Amino acid sequence: MATPSDTAAVLLKTPLHALHAELGGRMVPFAGYSMPVQYPTGLMAEHKHTREAAGLFDISHMGQLRLVGPEAAAAFETLMPVDVIGLAQGRQRYGLLLDDNGGILDDLMFFNEGDDSIFVIVNGACKAADIAYITARIGTRCEVRPLPDHALMALQGPQAAATLARLSPGVERFVFMTGGSVRIGSIPAFVTRSGYTGEDGFEISVAASDADALARLLLAQPEVKPIGLGARNSLRLEAGLCLYGSDIDTTTTPVEASLNWAMQKVRRPGGARPGGFPGADKILAQLAVAADLAGHVDQKTLTRKRVGLVALERVPVRDGTELQSFEGHAIGRVTSGLLGPTADRPIAMAYVATAFSEPGTRIQAIVRGKPVPMEVTTMPFVPTRYYRG
Repeated sequence: MATPSDTAAVLLKTPLHALHAELGGRMVPFAGYSMPVQYPTGLMAEHKHTREAAGLFDISHMGQLRLVGPEAAAAFETLMPVDVIGLAQGRQRYGLLLDDNGGILDDLMFFNEGDDSIFVIVNGACKAADIAYITARIGTRCEVRPLPDHALMALQGPQAAATLARLSPGVERFVFMTGGSVRIGSIPAFVTRSGYTGEDGFEISVAASDADALARLLLAQPEVKPIGLGARNSLRLEAGLCLYGSDIDTTTTPVEASLNWAMQKVRRPGGARPGGFPGADKILAQLAVAADLAGHVDQKTLTRKRVGLVALERVPVRDGTELQSFEGHAIGRVTSGLLGPTADRPIAMAYVATAFSEPGTRIQAIVRGKPVPMEVTTMPFVPTRYYRG
């Protein structure tokens, strides 16, 4: 068994590790890295600052890679139920990497750079497995180029665009899920107008050797403060965004996870390129059931769905909490839950039996042996503010 010192010794460090220590970040293990969960101001202040101004997040633990070659888009499309071929140059899309049973190996972002190049960002805990899987499946059809010498950070909040435009004039013209190569001050970077908070903002890929200088340049702006993983989690949950490993994993399909919106019509029956991805038969059958939920629900094909929940009492409902019908039957479990700082009430994501998945349905959570009434609701819990032009 590893001792605590052994465990700490094997944690990887991002290029901003020294800066986190300088800023007083409280470091915790996350996805194999030592990462800041919060800074001295605390989670609530960091959450509020991101909602009101601009927060800087170190997300360099995440994986970055390029798929290069004339067949890159067509090959990548065989691994996901999304439209890769039809993504226009300069645009970004959310994707779901699937196993042969239709389970979600990872959720990711991909960007069409043009010139037969696709830039991909994957989750940190999954990056080694993702790169191995992509290489094994499509490595003969395109070149898979990991980018371990790159860092990644996110500037998020309603003042993010004005702040970044001061240092990189022109970035304000990008709209949600677009981007390109820019210079921030004198530092070359690749930016997309996207993020994981529900706020307007940018994700910024930069050479690891430039990461510290860029972070300090951004933090020198009066609107910007450093934000840790704790506030990142509360912000993404209020935005209704999944956390891989908690809300989605290989035991969940995109339809069970209520991610139908991420599967474009071109990949569905009647589309130009239906199916042709791992687990297609299972997922397309579940899609057909999901489209007919107002009528007969085939509980064997679609047994459960991810839903949003709000507690009807001011009792936080945490991850792992059992959910029951009012008759006392187990119907599901919470996958993410907390007292939403902006929502100002207990919120949660959960998987529940399909019959209990309609908004307005009331169920109960069992918290420390006591029932807490909850109601199924639509997400996000706090309106998103993505800039669409």
